[in-house]
Amino acid sequence: MSHRFTRRSSKVITTVAVTAATASAAALSAQAAPATTYPAPPAHSTAAHLGHLSDVRITQHFDLAAGQMPENIALLPDGTAYVTLAASRQIAQITPRGNTRILATLPAPADGGVKTPVLGFPLATGIVHAPDGATYVLYATGGADLTGLWRVAPGKAPKRISALPANGLPNGLALDRHSKRLYITDSVLGTVSTVPLSGGRPTTWSTAPELASTGFLGANGAKVHDGALWVTNLDKGTLLRIPIRHENRAGVTQVKATGLAGIDDFAFTGRGNEVLATLNAPNKVVRIKPNGTSTTVLDAGDGLQNPTSVALRGKEVYVLSAAYTTAKDPNLLRARLHGLHR
Repeated sequence: MSHRFTRRSSKVITTVAVTAATASAAALSAQAAPATTYPAPPAHSTAAHLGHLSDVRITQHFDLAAGQMPENIALLPDGTAYVTLAASRQIAQITPRGNTRILATLPAPADGGVKTPVLGFPLATGIVHAPDGATYVLYATGGADLTGLWRVAPGKAPKRISALPANGLPNGLALDRHSKRLYITDSVLGTVSTVPLSGGRPTTWSTAPELASTGFLGANGAKVHDGALWVTNLDKGTLLRIPIRHENRAGVTQVKATGLAGIDDFAFTGRGNEVLATLNAPNKVVRIKPNGTSTTVLDAGDGLQNPTSVALRGKEVYVLSAAYTTAKDPNLLRARLHGLHR
């Protein structure tokens, strides 16, 4: 069955989605210091760049009116980017030369997704590209028939391979290439689940209190790195590390950085546990050192519009901005990262 819709029905759905996204702006803009008690946050530099990034430029602009709010990114070895466009429910391919092609559109829920927790519109969120050539995407709709983990394979219609709770908001998606398992954060339920690449029934992996929200969105971005799953908590402004123990058990959650209000997605730079992370409402990208201190390397002056995710290929940095609250110019920014010893 084709997942294409008429222009009229698509426009109605998109209008609802964009309106709902705008309605969520107050919650995003109100992000403040973490409500939960943690160690005092480190001092932050307010100086942009600090000599770490160069050749900063916007290479792609998206259509906000069509719901093209870029949410998450997966990079292929050749520099091709696969991107989820949240409110349009699309997966787009962007070539190294900047050519964009829509690979797939996820099916629209019958009710328009109005029951989607917190946001009130259906959205495509986390994405990873696996060695088998398939792309895996998370989809939240507020309905039991569509919410879950979807596989997008070349030449085939998108297929849901794992159902996830309709009352949750699956958001971050991370692949453990060794175990061939996917880890899924839920920003509303405050959990991490795991599913094999083959799909099937999800297993709840962690319900640590550090994953919970304080009223908006909790556990968010996710990456597997150095024997652990790393997760951000948007509401609490924290970067977490959860060791992956024997037989895929979750270890004790460790708070690695605090004071990062609005932290969304992140990527490791290749220099130990150092990361680049996006701060959504503050319109910043920060560089977080292993000791938890951070410095701002990009801000609104560079063109950020509510940055949602970041990825690295060598020293090339890719940053997506969804414009959820700024409501202008959702885009893809690229830059060169310096100061690495690789």
